[in-house]
Amino acid sequence: MQIALEGEVFEWVQEAAQKMSIDTYVVGGFVRDKLLGRESKDLDFVCVGKGIDLAKALKKMLGEEAHLSVFKNFGTAQIRYKNWDLEFIGARKESYQRNSRKPFVEEGSLKDDQNRRDFTINAMAIKLDGANEIIDPFGGVKDLKERRIQTPLDPEKTFDDDPLRMMRAVRFASQLQFSIDPETLLSIKKMSARLHIISMERIVDELNKIILSKKPSDGFKLLFDTGLLHQFFPEIVALQGVETKNGKSHKDNFYHTLEVLDNVSKLSNDLWLRWAAILHDIAKPPTKKFDNKEGWTFHGHEDLGARMVKKIFKRLRLPLNDSMRKVEKLVRLHLRPIALVKDIVTDSAIRRLIFDAGQDLEDLMILCKSDITTKNMYKQKKFQNNLALVEQKIIDVEERDQVRNFQPPIDGFEIMKIFKLKEGKEVGILKSSLREAILEGTIRNDYQEACNFVVAKGIVMGLTPKEKYDSI
Repeated sequence: MQIALEGEVFEWVQEAAQKMSIDTYVVGGFVRDKLLGRESKDLDFVCVGKGIDLAKALKKMLGEEAHLSVFKNFGTAQIRYKNWDLEFIGARKESYQRNSRKPFVEEGSLKDDQNRRDFTINAMAIKLDGANEIIDPFGGVKDLKERRIQTPLDPEKTFDDDPLRMMRAVRFASQLQFSIDPETLLSIKKMSARLHIISMERIVDELNKIILSKKPSDGFKLLFDTGLLHQFFPEIVALQGVETKNGKSHKDNFYHTLEVLDNVSKLSNDLWLRWAAILHDIAKPPTKKFDNKEGWTFHGHEDLGARMVKKIFKRLRLPLNDSMRKVEKLVRLHLRPIALVKDIVTDSAIRRLIFDAGQDLEDLMILCKSDITTKNMYKQKKFQNNLALVEQKIIDVEERDQVRNFQPPIDGFEIMKIFKLKEGKEVGILKSSLREAILEGTIRNDYQEACNFVVAKGIVMGLTPKEKYDSI
């Protein structure tokens, strides 16, 4: 089987390789994606010889537009050229020690290099000789057609050598919407505990790719069924299961969470919004109680869940920055919009929601819509109509009051001037009271009304304003 390799990059590499008499092959993901009709600008070249030398020769041919990086310790070189990423490595074979995923590497043939690949669909190669024949010793083309993930060699040996490949199997299955070969799947189940030798950063890198796939629930179900999820994410595993008491059952919160995640994924590609979907009910197990009248309750799970986010992010080596704070906020607020419509929707409640959600308000509403997973059509329509009512109210109030991320017209420095105060408790009380008054609608978000309010509040507190503020 032949495959067309179009573009100047392949011509340049082939010319450089022929001049140096180095047999060179494009391998791995590019070949796979080309056969799947997916565009890829990442090229991996295997050279039977010195890959670094070939990269240096190519750099000279391409000129200043090409940026070369050499990694002597790994025997690799990388060239960035226009919108292409080219990686060069000498053909090699690898052997592993039991308690390390760092291989012992020695020079090898193309066959040796293909043997060390993780999956058949990543083990195909094309020789740069003009013929462009696919070299496919393990049936990767057939597996692509049959949408199957399997290892080139014995799966237990493959996963024992590098346990991260188990996460990669699930990731490819999720991204490509493929199935995992039964023997390969069985080996993952048997070898799942080996994942402990892999760094959390590498594990979560694969997890994030699963989360960003079109239907991430497929990946999470595979992670759960194989036992991989249990190795690094016990909090989400704890959501699984249904308990029944006095004839009353609660829903399976693990599968509900996956449904919410899929719903969010249909509406947004934002990784952190998807993480908020994953964690929105994370505190249901520790807050679960049974009440004879109410049945199963999970009171306060949104607040406890928000407090759990940092600990989970820290353990999973996720960034402890604004992304984490966004997830915390969305978890804490995810019940607020739907709760508003239990009573009459007041402007003050809407103002508080807008203020508390800030720039994440749209994402919060996506999460709330996605959280409606009931199969009862009457309830589903009722919840959706209620959220639509809240959304319209948000538009009306935001248009009128412009309260999102608002700053009161008087800050702490001016409050200190009004009352000749130093920074302290009184200033904090006045600032908080002013903010509450604006959010409640007691006064407008207006400078003169704010001054009048602060002066009056200060006098009640026993403070004396400067003369120029007396007449405001």
